[in-house]
Amino acid sequence: MELGLQGRTALVCASTSGLGRATARALAEEGVTVVVTGRSSDRAREVAAEMPNAVGIGCDLVADGGAEQLLTAARKAVGDIDILVLNGPGPAPGPARDTDTAGIEQAIETLVKPQQLLVRSVLPAMLEKGWGRILSISSTSVEAPMPNLSLSNLGRAALAGYLKTLATEVASQGVTINSLLPGRIATPRARQIDEAAAQRTGRTLREVETASRAAIPAGRYGEPGEFGAAAAFLCSAPAAYITGTALRCDGGLVPTL
Repeated sequence: MELGLQGRTALVCASTSGLGRATARALAEEGVTVVVTGRSSDRAREVAAEMPNAVGIGCDLVADGGAEQLLTAARKAVGDIDILVLNGPGPAPGPARDTDTAGIEQAIETLVKPQQLLVRSVLPAMLEKGWGRILSISSTSVEAPMPNLSLSNLGRAALAGYLKTLATEVASQGVTINSLLPGRIATPRARQIDEAAAQRTGRTLREVETASRAAIPAGRYGEPGEFGAAAAFLCSAPAAYITGTALRCDGGLVPTL
């Protein structure tokens, strides 16, 4: 399938590893000029050098002024942003009963405020062109909150609600806004969650991973490349009629339609 992305530009947040990196690679291979981002400038440039049509920019998105600095640098490098991919690490694990005001503020500062600023900043140019794609790399916790991830559940659901509302407002103007919800994908973040579960329950990491795979109908963790391919499609020209939706990429893990 021709995705119709040749010559487009993309800013992919937190794309030096994991799902962000897989998404950046998939877009670059479709002819998109991709801005790879991460806290380390050297690492961002190193990862970008492995891809066609990519540049690396270092920036801490959640630092004061981080989103503004990233957008300034990205526009200087590639011009207006046609595709914005929101991504980033979640807050530390923890049960809901221990959630306090500081934790809630951390979740919003990490998972909502910088993302909303980026969206608000790139949207005018997209609307003027009559074409744009905004994609949030989120989590299946948006549909089925995960145990011991109360702050992540809170922040990701808040961002998803905002994006769904915005999608209905701009759908008629050529801009689509969607969320892609990974289940158990073989990334460093998934390993971090498994290690935390092992420590919490007293089981070995191997036991935790075995139990996790057993709960997935596909019988395995997903590959980052599989996720990246789904992300690239949602950003494509043929996906122009898909907006305001949350697509699971989870091997059948979430037991709902």
